[in-house]
Amino acid sequence: MGTKRSWEGQAVVKMASSESANPTLSIFENFRDELDEHHDRRERVIKASRDITALSKKIIFALQRVRATKQPIPQNITQENDTRLEQIHKHFASIAADLVGIKSWRYQRQISGGVQEFIEAISFDHYLRTETLITHAEVSEKLPGILVTEEDYLMGIFDLTGEMMRFAVTALSSGKVTPTDAAKAGVLVDLRAIRARCEALSVSGRHRASMYKDLSKKKEVMQGSVEKVERAAYGILVRGSERPSGWTPDLSGPAMEVETH
Repeated sequence: MGTKRSWEGQAVVKMASSESANPTLSIFENFRDELDEHHDRRERVIKASRDITALSKKIIFALQRVRATKQPIPQNITQENDTRLEQIHKHFASIAADLVGIKSWRYQRQISGGVQEFIEAISFDHYLRTETLITHAEVSEKLPGILVTEEDYLMGIFDLTGEMMRFAVTALSSGKVTPTDAAKAGVLVDLRAIRARCEALSVSGRHRASMYKDLSKKKEVMQGSVEKVERAAYGILVRGSERPSGWTPDLSGPAMEVETH
């Protein structure tokens, strides 16, 4: 029995020695470890992106309660959103080490959704405060250590037009906007300016494959948002003081149809 155990022990030692001396096996073990790290890192980035997206949406919902531009955001909304922004920055900080150097591109698609939603939120806040468009450089300053691509910035701005549309329609529906105000509505003028610049956008080179599909969809949605505000403003101009109590713009018909009755 002792001889058998001794022989088995020697066999195990020889096998372990053989494995440690096999460079191919060692390489595959390194590959395995790298893949495990990659999947763990990818899952962390995806989870953070989802959390950032959810918090950014809550910021946007809160901002839609604002009723005026070029004025300080009401204190209660500011306090709510400051707490959410703090949480968002913690999420970004938690994955900053996972997005260093070439890894910022490797996991760009996983974090892109969160970055775009964050841009939509802060650009809406910026617009309500200043009636100006936040720049790519200003967004990057708010996300130190995180790559903010030109594609993500543009997609976030496209999404911003939808929030501007909702804000404008709510203002026009409130009954506090006169026909003259509707014709010169600042949000409508700004939306038209954004539309003109976006329609002139040319995608080429390295950007074409990564953003052409999304650009086409978002451009179509953006154009629809501008047309809805135009129709709401035209409805007020046509109806003027004859609007019945509780009237709201009819946005259900074709884009060029103007309500006249």
